[in-house]
Amino acid sequence: MIRSDRTAITASALGLCLSMIACTSGLTGSPPLSASERLAVLSPVSSSLLQDPGDGDWLQWGRTYDGQNYSPLSQISRTTVKSLAPAWSAPLQAGLSMPTPLVHEGIMFLHTSPDTVLALDGATGAELWRHAYSPANGSTMKMGLGLGAGRVFAPTSDLHVIALDARTGALAWDHRIELSTPATDRTVFNLRSAPLVVGDKVIQGVTASAGPGGGFIVALDIATGKEIWRFHTLARPGEPGGDSWNDLPLEKRTGGSVWHQGTYAPEFNLIYFGVAPTYDTAPLMRAPTRPGVSNDALFTNATIALDADTGKLRWHYQHLANDQWDLDWAFERTLASINVAGQTRKVVMNVGKMGIMDALDPATGAYLFSIDAETQNMIASIDPQTGRKVVRPERYPDPARETVYCPGPSGARAWPPTSFSPLRGMLYLPLTEWCAKMGMQGSPLLSAPGAKISETDHPDALADKKMGRLQAMNIAGGSLGWRYDLDAPISTSALATAGGLVFIGDLDPSLKAFDDATGALLWRAPLKANPSSSIISYRINETQYVAVVTGMSNFHIGAMAPRYQRFRSGQGLPALASPDGPPSIEVFALPR
Repeated sequence: MIRSDRTAITASALGLCLSMIACTSGLTGSPPLSASERLAVLSPVSSSLLQDPGDGDWLQWGRTYDGQNYSPLSQISRTTVKSLAPAWSAPLQAGLSMPTPLVHEGIMFLHTSPDTVLALDGATGAELWRHAYSPANGSTMKMGLGLGAGRVFAPTSDLHVIALDARTGALAWDHRIELSTPATDRTVFNLRSAPLVVGDKVIQGVTASAGPGGGFIVALDIATGKEIWRFHTLARPGEPGGDSWNDLPLEKRTGGSVWHQGTYAPEFNLIYFGVAPTYDTAPLMRAPTRPGVSNDALFTNATIALDADTGKLRWHYQHLANDQWDLDWAFERTLASINVAGQTRKVVMNVGKMGIMDALDPATGAYLFSIDAETQNMIASIDPQTGRKVVRPERYPDPARETVYCPGPSGARAWPPTSFSPLRGMLYLPLTEWCAKMGMQGSPLLSAPGAKISETDHPDALADKKMGRLQAMNIAGGSLGWRYDLDAPISTSALATAGGLVFIGDLDPSLKAFDDATGALLWRAPLKANPSSSIISYRINETQYVAVVTGMSNFHIGAMAPRYQRFRSGQGLPALASPDGPPSIEVFALPR
C-alpha cells in the first residue's frame, strides 16, 4: 500500500517514460509503468482536461462537464460484449454510500463508507492509498468526488469539504461549511453530491430537507478552500422570487436541497443545478391573499443557471410549481447538441421523478419541448409554448378522499442518472413502475392535510408483473424510442457507450448490456450483491473496463429492494433470496 510517506519513484523508473500518454498507453518500447509508478507521476487534472478529457478517463460524476454520462470507448461492443468477464473485484466496508468511481491515467479514486477516500490500481484493484476522515457525527451517504489541480475533493458527513493530494492522499486543506441564517442545526443539512470543479473553484451543493432557510450552493477556492460565493436555492424575502412563498417568513421556508452534481457550459460560463421541493407543503395549499404573492415556492423544482465566477442567478425555469407530492425535478442537467430539421440546437435537459423530460435553451432558459415516458398519471397537459404543466385536480391532497398518484414519492426515476448518446441522439432512462396512495393513512412525509403516503402497485407493473423499465428517448425527434421491461427495478445509472451498448444494473441482481439501437438484451452478468452506484467505463493501456459498486446501502436501494419483494409476493412470484455478497467494486473486461 502506498501512503503519504511513501518514497518517491526513482529517476531510473521515471526514465522509462517520455510522456504520461506513452506510459499509460504502452506505446513505447519499455514496459508499462506499475500502478505505484504511474501514481507517482500522475499528472494534475487541469481545467483544459476537464473540458476535453481523454477517452480512457472518467474525471467527473457524469464523466464530462455536459453530464452526458457517456463513454466514447468502443472495444466492448455489440459483437464483443458476449465475452465480457470479471476482471477484478475489491472489497469495501459496509455502510451508507452510492459512490461513482473516478479514473485518471489508470488510477481509480473512490469515496466510500465511512468517509473514506481510496486510490486503487484501475487494472487490478490494488489499494495505493487511503484517507479516512473522522466526522463529528455518523457517516452519511454520498455520491462521489471531484478532481482538479492535482487534488481530490471530497464532501464529508459533517459539512466539510476536504482536498487531498491525488498522488499521496495527504490532506491539503479542510473547509468547514458554515450555515446561513436562520439555520443553526448542522445535522439537518448534508453533502450528498460530488463536488464540481470549474476553473479555480470547487462547487458543492447542500441538502436541507428540513433546514430553515433551505439549501444552498457554495464555491470554494481550489487552492485554499476559502468560500468565494454562496447561492441560496430558496428565494428569500425581498429578493427575486421572494414573493412566491405565500408570505412565509424565511425561517418557515424549507427544502431546496441540491442532490446532484451540477453541469457546466464553458461557452456561457454557466453552471446548472436542479433544486428539490419542500416537505412542508401545508402552507402552500392555502390560496395567496395578497396581490403579487404566489405559492409557487421558487426555486424548488427549478433548473437554475448560475454565473460560475460570481454565483449570481442568470436564469431559472420552474418545471413544476407548488409540488404537493414530492415529485422532484432535482436531478442531473444534461447538456447536448441535437439536430433538429437540419439545424444544430443546444439544449439543457432533465427528467423529473414523473419520467417527463424537459428541454430548455441553455443560454436563456427558454422552454423548448418535453417528452413523457408515459408512466405518470399526474399531468393532464403540457403547454407546448411554455411547458407549463396542468395537474389533474383529483391528484391534489384532500382529507375527504384518497387518491392514487403515479409515480409515488420515490419516483419513476430517482438518483441513478440517465445517459445520453451523442452518436444516437438518444437519452436512456432507468425507470421503476410503482405508485402511491395519498390520504389520511400512511407515512407523514408531507405536511398538507390528507397527504399521508402508502404504497400501491402501478397498473403497468400489474399487467406484466415487471417493475423495471429501460426507456430510450429520441431527443432530436421529440419522441419515445424503444423500451425494455425488466422483472426487477434498475438500481444504477444507465451508461451508453460508443460500442453501441447501454449498461444498467438491477435488483436481479445483475449487470446487463443492451443494444443501444434496438433495446435487445445482449449480455448479463450475475452479481452477489445489489448494484448501488453509477456505472463507469475507462481504459488502461489497451484494455477497456466497466465498473460498478455493489452492496452499499442508501435511500434508493433501501426503499426499492423491500418494495420489490412485496410486489413479487403480491403477484404470486417466488421470493428472491436476499443477496448476501459483501460490498465491493466489481470490474469487467474482455479476456486478453
